[in-house]
Amino acid sequence: MTGPLIRDRTQADLPACVQLLTEVHRADRYPLNWPADPYRWLCPARLRQAWVAVSESGDLVGHLAVQQTPDHGAEVVRLFVAPVHRRRRVGTALLRRIAQWADDQQIDLTLQVVDRAGSSAVVLYEEQGWRHSGTSTADWTAADGRPVTVRHYVLSPGRLPR
Repeated sequence: MTGPLIRDRTQADLPACVQLLTEVHRADRYPLNWPADPYRWLCPARLRQAWVAVSESGDLVGHLAVQQTPDHGAEVVRLFVAPVHRRRRVGTALLRRIAQWADDQQIDLTLQVVDRAGSSAVVLYEEQGWRHSGTSTADWTAADGRPVTVRHYVLSPGRLPR
């Protein structure tokens, strides 16, 4: 595989995105709390743009979205990759696409990830040049009501790995 095609997500992609999200949730518990309406969850109120990764065979294998932040920056949200397509640089391709988009816009990107020591997500973000900027308690809880700790990351324009 030479790498996935990264393209803008369309409305017609949403059923396949929900199917993929279901697979990811079963494998990894992402999202930690299954949304009541996964279609709405994939389209947050402040959505600016969303992309999908498509394999050479035409299967949707990854997803990433970005939403507007109150300070007019952008936050990466809804990043997930098909379990069977992991370790094939799909996540890297999606992150490179969003970094290029942010460079073109000249805006900082932020993201949050559940704080799990040594998680593949944390390793991926740090390998791609994202800077850990802090840790906090999320404003939402796990399904059992326990607080969730999240790691915050930032990527500034021009920080796209070469």
